[in-house]
Amino acid sequence: MDDVMLSVKNISYKYADGTHALSGISLDVRKGEFIGLLGANGSGKTTLLRVMDGLMRNFEGSVLLDGIDIKDLSPKQIYKKIGLVFQNPDDQLFAPTLFEDVAFGPLNMGFNSKEVEQRVRAALEEVELTGLERKSVHNLSFGQRKRACIAGLLAMGHEILLLDEPTAGLDPMGEYKMMKLLRRLNQENGVTIVMATHSVDLVPVFLDRLYILGKGRITRGGIPEEVFNAPGDMADVKLRLPQIAELIYKLKHEDKIHFDRIPLTVGEARREILKTMQKERR
Repeated sequence: MDDVMLSVKNISYKYADGTHALSGISLDVRKGEFIGLLGANGSGKTTLLRVMDGLMRNFEGSVLLDGIDIKDLSPKQIYKKIGLVFQNPDDQLFAPTLFEDVAFGPLNMGFNSKEVEQRVRAALEEVELTGLERKSVHNLSFGQRKRACIAGLLAMGHEILLLDEPTAGLDPMGEYKMMKLLRRLNQENGVTIVMATHSVDLVPVFLDRLYILGKGRITRGGIPEEVFNAPGDMADVKLRLPQIAELIYKLKHEDKIHFDRIPLTVGEARREILKTMQKERR
């Protein structure tokens, strides 16, 4: 399809010791989507992101960026379109100040100083770090450092962001703020996002499409409502249903309370419970 920006076709990858990290992975990322790669530790999420970003090239299969095999593109051609945010921001940030760190990418892309400054300030505004330009990156909070990494990619004009566990290490409010930021970038700025995570409770609220990874394979894929309807399959890959969905599933299948569907959020669960109560009163 014309709107497919990134296409992964039958990707397999094994480490030097022979361990299969990925086996026959295929998926398409369409323009404007917010996609989740959900899996337990060791499921292959990070490896898949690194393959999609061009950091790993000795894999079987193909990755197409705007229809061109990523192995035929130079790093500079790839990074004009796509960027990866590592799980640990300290692996990515290196400049003395926030401004210098975010400016590094645009400078290396050849933009003049005025354009670089405009891009940096716009990116910092997008991630709500305006006013901290001269602050040392080491003195930023953990959540701020994560947002600084995203700003560095936004300043380069990336159309696709790959994020490895962007909420890891954040408190619940920090997780929610991060996901709201990513959703805003996706919906208002049109940034296409692929996010690796193991946080099942955040997924239904924010993501358009979801792939479940287990032992380097995609075991399920689709919209969250389709994916989160088989707790046994989730348990097989060491995951659980979102807490709300798990509660309603048990009420439906163990306590025989009728629900038309399995809700995934508190709001949806409230509506389903009220609907069921009203039916019982009739």
